Amino acid sequence: MKNKLQQFGKFLSSMVMPNIGAFIAWGLITALFIADGWLPNEGLASIQPYMLTYLLPVLVASTGGALVGGERGRVMGAIAIMGCIAGVGGTEGQPMLMGAMVIGPFAGWVIKKFDEIMDGHMPTGFEMLINNFSVGIFGMLIAIMGYFVIGPVMTGILAVLSKGVEILINHGLLPLVSVFVEPAKVLFLNNAINHGIFTPIGSAQAEAVGKSIMYMLEANPGPGLGVLLAYCFFAKDKVTKQSAPGAVIIHFFGGIHEIYFPYILMNPIVILAPIVGNMCSIAFFTLTGCGLKAPSSPGSIIAFLSMAPKDKIPLTIIGVLIATVVSFLIASPIIKLTDGKKGSLSEAKDQMNQMKAASKGQAAVSDSAAIVSSAVKKIIFACDAGMGSSAMGATKFRNRLKNIRPEIIVKNTSVDNIPADCDVAVVQTTLADRARKSAPQAKLITIGNFLADPSLDALYEQLAAGTEESGEVAAVQENAVQSKGSGNTVIDKNGIRLNQRPVSKEDAIRAAGELLVKQGCVERSYVDAMLEREKLVTTYMGMGLAIPHGTSEAKDSVKKTGIVLVQYPDGVDFGDEKAQLVFGIAGIGDEHLDLLQKICEALEDENVLEKMKTTDDVAWILEQLK
Repeated sequence: MKNKLQQFGKFLSSMVMPNIGAFIAWGLITALFIADGWLPNEGLASIQPYMLTYLLPVLVASTGGALVGGERGRVMGAIAIMGCIAGVGGTEGQPMLMGAMVIGPFAGWVIKKFDEIMDGHMPTGFEMLINNFSVGIFGMLIAIMGYFVIGPVMTGILAVLSKGVEILINHGLLPLVSVFVEPAKVLFLNNAINHGIFTPIGSAQAEAVGKSIMYMLEANPGPGLGVLLAYCFFAKDKVTKQSAPGAVIIHFFGGIHEIYFPYILMNPIVILAPIVGNMCSIAFFTLTGCGLKAPSSPGSIIAFLSMAPKDKIPLTIIGVLIATVVSFLIASPIIKLTDGKKGSLSEAKDQMNQMKAASKGQAAVSDSAAIVSSAVKKIIFACDAGMGSSAMGATKFRNRLKNIRPEIIVKNTSVDNIPADCDVAVVQTTLADRARKSAPQAKLITIGNFLADPSLDALYEQLAAGTEESGEVAAVQENAVQSKGSGNTVIDKNGIRLNQRPVSKEDAIRAAGELLVKQGCVERSYVDAMLEREKLVTTYMGMGLAIPHGTSEAKDSVKKTGIVLVQYPDGVDFGDEKAQLVFGIAGIGDEHLDLLQKICEALEDENVLEKMKTTDDVAWILEQLK
């Protein structure tokens, strides 16, 4: 159901998002030139109603028609919406943005079905005649339907919705909308809510009274800012604390609200903070009569204030500050009390599921490990709308690659429109199912955070290593047994310790690290990095197996690729699970991924796995891993 809602929301927002520039132009003309604007000008202000009545609905309807019926659908949508506009009285009636979202896709669907019926049955020499007249005739018929049916019906629906909003405002209930808005945003329905619901209602209100509070309900950057600031000050793990300040800038000034969604998802109870923060700000905006003249998109503080009436800008700033402060005060104690507990448990389960699916080629780990780096030509970062967090992620990753692999194309798009020539698709975990349907040919990398994510680091390291290797698959297989550029074996009898007494998780990781040091694989600082890695995300993989290793920052302390094994027959507690086998690994470049895959292959046989947990035969273990 969540995927269906996301897809429906994505479709609604896809009709509006490509035309946001036109909405901004309309908003700026409204803010600048109407009677109470910054530069009142009656002549220039006369442009505004024509843009709202004709330009914006035609753009939305034609885009909706194109989404369903291609270029012919685009023309159909533009024709059809004119019937709706005329049916409600033109500039004297309600703006037909909601009608455009209905009649545009419907018109595109009609011409698409006609083309499917005529495919292979078009009389020779009559193609152009039939194509042109079919659009003209069907466009006319749907425009007539819009005039008599769709336009009036949409006006009625919009009137009911507007009346409902008026009742909520009059009874002081509008702040309760945040209870639904904030969770829906985190499910990536933010664009659908803002542009599919609030914008049509807000446009009608703005036309009538010059502003609308509906534009402020979703776009307010304050609630998300409060959450991110709380993570800046009180996050316990290093990666989250380091990434949060950058997310603050991107969210508040760039207007990309998707950037704070992973911070909610990693600790879902934090959602209370933006809910209450937005609730307080909506109450303040309602009491003070605030509103925006046009949609604020993206939800940047710059865009938010630019669309506010000049006499309401101070109050608008105060409302944003209220949302920020309240959200911060609620999120801070939650993060201090739960950070590193709920988040690490969910990550452990996710990591375990990925590990189990790796052997089937379904999870991000298996996809990442299977990539032949020299074959990667195009990487696509995809988010729900394709214009927010994915754009930021693609830009950052492109900058990382430009000095080592400039030939690789890195772009961003919406998750439902990943191109067919994509080699690697990077998406948020919650959008993985949609990405697999959209791009079944691509290797899928799922992440939780576009700013700093271990999967992105692993992908970068693998692509970087591709500049140093020439043997491709053969070299990868060789690396699973030998260190790069040397004759040293990756694991030998001196790197195996059996029948160890149970210890704490930290002591077990430290023991594996010390063994890597003795084997000459790493410097001593790598041991601390292994413990730090465990704080970020557990290395317990399920099936009684843990594979601790250092952070990406500790790569410089790796001298050579190596594996060590410490066996604990009675098990070591890794959260709620016990690990009998603790493999310490260190890899040059992306070799740690190859080692991880090799261990999985060796232990795929359950009999081998169970025997390895209790055997005292070192020679047998070496035979299984060679």
